[in-house]
Amino acid sequence: MVQYLDWLQWPAMVVTLIATWLVASLSRRQRIYGFWIFLFSNALWIVWGLFAHAYALVCLQVALVAMNVRGVSKNDKS
Repeated sequence: MVQYLDWLQWPAMVVTLIATWLVASLSRRQRIYGFWIFLFSNALWIVWGLFAHAYALVCLQVALVAMNVRGVSKNDKS
């Protein structure tokens, strides 16, 4: 199981790229999906960061969660 967690960084990277693409969209709906997908990627990175003892990455992801929650709420208002 532990060795499989090392591979988690690759799906996390792909999910982050997809979220970035969607957040940059002109479509409000796609931006909202992008923020939710970003939250999923944050969770993936946190799991991998804890496994890899990359605590700075974990702290960064927690900060990004706050920014993504802010992004979701701002998009819901428009």
